[in-house]
Amino acid sequence: MRVAVRRALAGLPAAGPVLVACSGGADSLALATATAFVASRLGRQAGLVTVDHGLQAGSAERAATVADWAGRAGLDPVEAVPVTVAGRPGGPEAAARQARYQALADAARRHRATAVLLGHTRDDQAETVLLALARGAGPRGLSGMPARRDLAGVPLLRPLLDVTRAQTRDACAALGLTPWEDPHNTDPSYARARVRADVLPALVAALGEGVLDNLARTARLLAADTAALDALAAAALTAPHGPHSSLPDAPRSDVPRSGGLLDGSRTGKHPSDELSPDGCWSGRPLCDGLRVRDGGGLSVVALAGLPGAVRSRVLHAWARELGAPPGALSHRHVDALDALVTAWRGQGATALPGGVRVCRRGGRLLPVD
Repeated sequence: MRVAVRRALAGLPAAGPVLVACSGGADSLALATATAFVASRLGRQAGLVTVDHGLQAGSAERAATVADWAGRAGLDPVEAVPVTVAGRPGGPEAAARQARYQALADAARRHRATAVLLGHTRDDQAETVLLALARGAGPRGLSGMPARRDLAGVPLLRPLLDVTRAQTRDACAALGLTPWEDPHNTDPSYARARVRADVLPALVAALGEGVLDNLARTARLLAADTAALDALAAAALTAPHGPHSSLPDAPRSDVPRSGGLLDGSRTGKHPSDELSPDGCWSGRPLCDGLRVRDGGGLSVVALAGLPGAVRSRVLHAWARELGAPPGALSHRHVDALDALVTAWRGQGATALPGGVRVCRRGGRLLPVD
């Protein structure tokens, strides 16, 4: 565990403390003790933040107890932060998570921390993958929790993704620490609690202990693939603007079959006939870049020339650029945008979250004013 923490801290700037997010549970307690040990030997400052969600009786006292222990363990700075969960969007779990991460990012900025360390373990990763699979998530969801991500400019690190929950409990027992047992972790009204209590034990019983490692490994493999596809999409979206190439926007049955290269006069085919079954343009793209230089928007021909996995990411990123809130933007919205490229039948504008509307006109995808 200390080795995992040392590796996580190795690439961070020397100036400024690292903060451990600690609920008082076994995972975060073990992480806090390991971080205090490693940081002191690296000559760097390590502190702790505990968040009081105010959802249970005695939560303020629990937060104060964790903060008091942290001070005695040599962690500094130490802060107990109360948050308000009610009134936030989403279900109770999502609202609490949003409040918690906002509090952690704010604390990191107050203390000029170089990173916040989170205590998620291999077991948490396996649960996350199973929950994503049950939701029908794509590669991004099945990638699970990343070892590092930035939140409002604050690096969030998860050093324990290769450490088991049993190992964190053993570490606490060896150190004489009594972890707090969050009742939400055993409340069957929460999907994650049901997966933890019923689904994972059943999988282990049926398939062996290796199933947890395999789920975590699947997440790592998909994360690498997703990062590569994201990079390709970003490169496509930031490529130099291309000239405007017009693709007929009438439904296929109404498009004239003569008059130029794009209308099929030489091939006897409508350009959309050149789309392969997965929606990719099978010929050479007729536009130097996705973004059209004259009049803006994205070129339909250039979009059709992209592999489907890259095109969907381009459309997702472009929708965010137009103002669609990332949290509300779902695969259904991206599929509707993709249909303007690959299943064009003269349909009207596609409505996106945030009041954004996109239409196809003049061979381009354009926001509707």
